[in-house]
Amino acid sequence: MSLITTKGAKASLFAAALTLLPAAANAADALTLKADDYVGISFWLISMALVAATAFFFIETTRVQGKWKTSLTVSGLVTLVAAVHYFYMRDVWVATGETPTVYRYIDWLITVPLLMVEFYLILSAVTKVSGGVFWRLMIGTLVMLIAGYLGEAGVVGAWPAFIVSMAGWFYIIYEIYAGEASKVSAESAPPAVQGAFKLMRAIVVFGWAIYPIGYFLGYLTGGNPKDSAVMLNVVYNLADVVNKIGFGVIIWAAAVSESDKN
Repeated sequence: MSLITTKGAKASLFAAALTLLPAAANAADALTLKADDYVGISFWLISMALVAATAFFFIETTRVQGKWKTSLTVSGLVTLVAAVHYFYMRDVWVATGETPTVYRYIDWLITVPLLMVEFYLILSAVTKVSGGVFWRLMIGTLVMLIAGYLGEAGVVGAWPAFIVSMAGWFYIIYEIYAGEASKVSAESAPPAVQGAFKLMRAIVVFGWAIYPIGYFLGYLTGGNPKDSAVMLNVVYNLADVVNKIGFGVIIWAAAVSESDKN
């Protein structure tokens, strides 16, 4: 057993170390991070936090029972993908002072659906859940993200895109508070999973609410473009670290609690 655990830990650390490849590849062309560039500093700090979270989640998969390993692995994948993209987003910001919209939405188009996978897995870990729950959550997620990207990329107006994106988010909230997902949890989940489900619902409401605040400050206030870009990226960066790491920590706590009972 100790040999398996050691191998698992080594493999997990190797996977986490992959997030450092973009930084290593660009080391020769590294740009100076100025002391007053708070957006650039936030990109760097969050990159490191995501790397640390990735290593932690992957290592902890060796501690939990089989049914929880997949959930915790997905948590590690979310932070791994986000960390890689944050290295590139940091470089774009430091080099140009412009918002790395394309990299950010590529990140979100991978990691936010994975967060919905986590949400689905924490239910299916203890009971049979309809596949319709997963697809409804995914549809709401894609509407929210695609509309947001079209607005930020200037393909459509910022206000119409904002409204459609908000509608996708509200649909997700409806599903987890009043739809089939809420009924499955209320009727079937043990205390640890029930608590995790409630916290994850709260993150979807309050944690995800940070993103539209960033969008509003960045595109809908009519302020100075440079100041708007600063506010947009600071708020988005805060939202990413809260939501992506927060989701994983909640799943980790439930996984450890349930595994330690057996």
